[in-house]
Amino acid sequence: MSADTSASKTTLSTRLWAAGVWTVVGFFVLNLIGLIGSVLTSSFATRWLGTWFPHGFTTKWYFAAWEEFQLGDVLWITFEVVGAVVVLSGLLGVPAAYAMARREFRGKRAVMLLLLLPLLVPSVTYGIPLATVLYKFGLGGSLAGVILANLVPTVPFVVLVMIPFIEQIDPRIEAAARVFGAGTLQVFVYVLVPILMPGVLAALLLVLVRTIAMFELTFLVAGPGSQTLVVALYYAVFASGVRAVQSIDAMAVVYMVTTLVWLIIALRFVNPTQIVARAKRGDH
Repeated sequence: MSADTSASKTTLSTRLWAAGVWTVVGFFVLNLIGLIGSVLTSSFATRWLGTWFPHGFTTKWYFAAWEEFQLGDVLWITFEVVGAVVVLSGLLGVPAAYAMARREFRGKRAVMLLLLLPLLVPSVTYGIPLATVLYKFGLGGSLAGVILANLVPTVPFVVLVMIPFIEQIDPRIEAAARVFGAGTLQVFVYVLVPILMPGVLAALLLVLVRTIAMFELTFLVAGPGSQTLVVALYYAVFASGVRAVQSIDAMAVVYMVTTLVWLIIALRFVNPTQIVARAKRGDH
C-alpha cells in the first residue's frame, strides 16, 4: 500500500514538473511570437494607433526604410564585414585548432584559458579597451577596425569548435601520409582539410550568424561608413529626429529575415548537440 502511494506521489510530482516546464516554455514562445508578430504587422501597417488591428496594409515602409536608412549600403558593409570575418576566422582558427589538438607544449592550458575568455566574458568588458587601442592606432571607425574587433571572439570560437573534430581523426592517417614523404603543410592541406571540411563549414556558418548579430563590439568600433545592419538599426531607433515607427519596424524585419536565413542555412549543416557530443568524446 505504501509502495503504491509512493509511486503515485512520484508520478504526480513528475506530471506537475512537466506541466510547469511546458507552461513556462509556452509563455516564452507566445511572448516571442507576439513580439515578432507586432513588429511584422507594424511594418506593413498604414496606420496603427489604439486599435487591435491596423487601418490598412502597405509595403511603402520597406521602400522608405531602404531610402532613409540607406539599407543597400548597410547590407553591403554587413556582408563585407561578415565575409572577411568568416574567411580570416577559418584561416587563423583551423590551424590553431590543429596545433591545440595535436601538439603538447608549455602553457597549453593558459592558451586554452585565453581562448575561452572572449567567449565567457561579456564583450563590453573587453570591448571598451579594445576600441581604445583600435582608435589609438587609427583603426577606429574603419571597416578594418570592425573586422579586427569581431575576430577577437570568432577565432577562439572556431578553435574550440574544431578541436573535437580534429581529435577524432586517427593520427595514423597523418603518419601514413608522412611515410610517403608529405610534409606538415601538405598533410594539413591535402589530407586533413578534406576530412575536416564538414566541421570547418559548420564552424564558419555559425561564425557568420554570430557576426551578423554582434552588436557591442561593432557598435564600439564602427563609424558612419562601417556600420553593420544591427548597429544601423540601433541608431535608427535611438538617434535624434522624428522617424516613422513603421519604417524602423521594416528595417527590423529586414534584419530578422537576414539573420534567420543564414541561421537556417547553418542548421542544415550542423547540429549544435553533435558539437557538444563530439566535444565530450574528445574529452574522454
